[in-house]
Amino acid sequence: MNIKRIIPDAITSGNLICGSIAVFLATQGAFIWAFVFVLAGAFLDFFDGLSARLLKAPSPIGVQLDSLADDITFGLAPAMMLFCYLRPLLGWWAGLALLMAAFSALRLAKFNVDERQHASFIGLATPANAIFWGGICCMPYAMLAFDWMAWALIGLSLVSCYLLNAEIPFFSFKSLKTQKTEVILFLCGCLILMAYCIAKALITKHIEFAMFSGTACIVWYVALNLLLAVMPKKK
Repeated sequence: MNIKRIIPDAITSGNLICGSIAVFLATQGAFIWAFVFVLAGAFLDFFDGLSARLLKAPSPIGVQLDSLADDITFGLAPAMMLFCYLRPLLGWWAGLALLMAAFSALRLAKFNVDERQHASFIGLATPANAIFWGGICCMPYAMLAFDWMAWALIGLSLVSCYLLNAEIPFFSFKSLKTQKTEVILFLCGCLILMAYCIAKALITKHIEFAMFSGTACIVWYVALNLLLAVMPKKK
């Protein structure tokens, strides 16, 4: 038995378990804890690939297992969170949120066969999308002051389905060598947004604002990448 090959797959399986727990917690209305397990899954998702490279134990099965785990943690879990969050307000129309799970699966399948995505992404990465929706679902219903705001979230979920599979380049930390300025600018913006949200949480004593910091950072990430996409390229 090759222990080196087992370790990365075990970490990936931990990611899948975190996603499964998040789905269950979403059905119980425990959105903050569901988001915590999504974040735990994202942590494990980062280290499974890292451990495979460090141990020199990549495998085709590991690649497929990683995508399956990601679709649970970053596809089904946020979709179920949004569905359960909006169902008291919209009834079964909230089921439109579940489309996000299908489009996340499509995005992950495309990633596995797309040779252009080794150093950056084409389309929004599923962990980023999951963090965005996880933070939103942690906010109290009082934040949805009007009925149309719940419908706006459904509309926004359809936009995220598009962004997951759009032919729009998104930088990643792997592209630090070629897009160092963009990555540093993104991180600086994240520090400011997180500091504000955490301070707001401490002042108001509502942990939901701290959770919302992830959503704010993803909004900044998407906005920055869209701006870079429309800017004229340097020759």
